[in-house]
Amino acid sequence: MPTKKLLSSFQLGKIELQNRVVMAPMTRARAGEQRLPNELMAEYYAQRASAGLIISEATVISEQAIGWNQSPGIYTDEMAANWKLVTDAIHDQGGTIFLQLWHCGRASHSDFRADRSLPVAPSAIAINGDSIHTPEGKKPYEVPRALEIEEIASIVEDYRIASERAIEAGFDGVEIHAANGYLLNTFLESKTNVRTDQYGGNIENRHRFLGEVVDVILGVWPAKQIGVRLSPNGAFNDMGSVDYREQYLYTARQLDQYGLGYLHVMDGLAFGFHQLGEPMTLRDFRQVFRGPLMGNCGYTVETAETAISTGSADLISFGRPFISTPDLVERIANDWPIAPAAEMSDWYSHAPEGYIDFPNYSAD
Repeated sequence: MPTKKLLSSFQLGKIELQNRVVMAPMTRARAGEQRLPNELMAEYYAQRASAGLIISEATVISEQAIGWNQSPGIYTDEMAANWKLVTDAIHDQGGTIFLQLWHCGRASHSDFRADRSLPVAPSAIAINGDSIHTPEGKKPYEVPRALEIEEIASIVEDYRIASERAIEAGFDGVEIHAANGYLLNTFLESKTNVRTDQYGGNIENRHRFLGEVVDVILGVWPAKQIGVRLSPNGAFNDMGSVDYREQYLYTARQLDQYGLGYLHVMDGLAFGFHQLGEPMTLRDFRQVFRGPLMGNCGYTVETAETAISTGSADLISFGRPFISTPDLVERIANDWPIAPAAEMSDWYSHAPEGYIDFPNYSAD
């Protein structure tokens, strides 16, 4: 099948992407207990540098933001310096990489912090679901502590500082993670945000925190080098609100005013669907967001080509296929078979196996 559109170049602000195939952000847990990017991570990303754009794995902006074993951080000078190993490796291959900024919110546990402080959230509502893997083993989710108003301003500042460190680390832009049941997402949704102050109570107020984060990062990065990720249909981390359609259309309208580099929408249902109504599609977001749209979640080469050819999307991000297929772009270009999905047990194993040992395709 011809894939001319998927492999065509795309102008992202001042950056020309060599194709429209994006490597989605994927937590891989290889940063060690100190959360420092390393040579192993640099090799992993460099193997996949033929993607038009790489979005880094979710990267925590503070100690409070931590919620995953051995995920990388961007809240110290040493972390920023170590990320240069990765960005230099990507740039040496002619690639482009954005840093995804992450605060886990209630999807965390007191075990992750030296002071044993509870995870934070818009409201004291725990995740109803499976246990969380902490540094001390698998444990039930805790009831988070609702943030005070003045604390929200402090977290906004953490995003600003992390954005500055992303420049020092050599990234080409940043993506704000407002999806998948993490902190910013829980402020957006009525299921997890029952506040009665200016950060809750209605659609406009629930958007406020995300808007403040975008505003502060615009003071650091040009708008075209900022993306935002949303999961309007998502059930992961016990999400899904009855007014999801109104909330996400409002949020997309507000984000449209900034002239951002892109809006990254998890419109596919492969990551879990809350089934509270008809799934939101890229067509819904095209009506309210004039900038570039990136689709994600469960796309095949064929459905990605269709989305771009019909104008539904400008870019498509692939997650799991990039784990086992480092040369995904080359395989698309040459109509070579995509490698079978990797074993989930290897995804977060902390080892080189299941991380950097997937072969490129050989036509011989």
